[in-house]
Amino acid sequence: MDACCSPARGSAKQQHGFDVPDGLVAQEETRPVGRSDVELVQPEWVQVPAGTFLMGSDEELYPDDHEGPVRRVSVEAFEAAVTTVTNAEFARFVAATGRGTIAEQQGWSFVFAGLLRPDAPPTRAVVAAPWWRQVHGARWDRPEGPGSDIDDRGDHPVVHVSWTDARAYCRWAGGRLPSEAEWEYASRGGLEQQRFPWGDDLTPRGKHRMNVFQGKFPEHNTAADGYAGTAPADAFPPNGYGLHNTTGNVWEWTADRFGPTQPGQRAMRGGSYLCHASYCRRYRCAARSGNTPDSFAGNIGFRMVRDVVR
Repeated sequence: MDACCSPARGSAKQQHGFDVPDGLVAQEETRPVGRSDVELVQPEWVQVPAGTFLMGSDEELYPDDHEGPVRRVSVEAFEAAVTTVTNAEFARFVAATGRGTIAEQQGWSFVFAGLLRPDAPPTRAVVAAPWWRQVHGARWDRPEGPGSDIDDRGDHPVVHVSWTDARAYCRWAGGRLPSEAEWEYASRGGLEQQRFPWGDDLTPRGKHRMNVFQGKFPEHNTAADGYAGTAPADAFPPNGYGLHNTTGNVWEWTADRFGPTQPGQRAMRGGSYLCHASYCRRYRCAARSGNTPDSFAGNIGFRMVRDVVR
């Protein structure tokens, strides 16, 4: 995928100019999961009604992303979490299962350079996207590496989680990752073929409606929307279905493969706090990107859905 969005771990030796060990896999749960564990973490759910919508876009901003052609897609009713999974929710999962993320096993993750402390030790940069830095010790509960924490970010989306990590969490919590069609349908909030969950205007009446990069990327973020990194998972008003931050803030893993050009990747939707019109307008409802299932970075999270009990 395009390294401007989130760097891929699996192809790091070729793309990033430094060696990355291959063959790492996520740990399995260390004990059976009981019903009491599931009851520890129940997000707020909303029911997304069954319907048919126009999926995709003909804007063709990034032809390799295959947003188009626009096609009519039907979706069965399902329930979606109103926010992405938060740090507090993920902490309960870790405490209950003892499961480590791939980033923890590997011992490092990718962090946006603009979030590192001025006195942070030198780090190696991704060749194709030097604003991504390899930070040893960076992981979900130390988002910027040693010395950082999530003490005041319990309500922020968890990051540095791979697709494999996200799927394990969903299985534990009684949910699943959405299909791309479910994700886009829910993200649009009932609107048809609008760029954003609220309409076509990025900042209606001058108001920011999502967390993306403002200023000159990557050197200077004015944080005009109120946030330089992640924002609380419910920071901005919900869409028509009651879902918060389906665009901007963090990329959200889906269940589907990205294909056809990258069949080994899984699709991600929504963009992140690093999206900027000058290089990455993937903060639209129809926009899509992909990454390998074992990849992770400081702007990748996920949202759960579940089937409607009939």
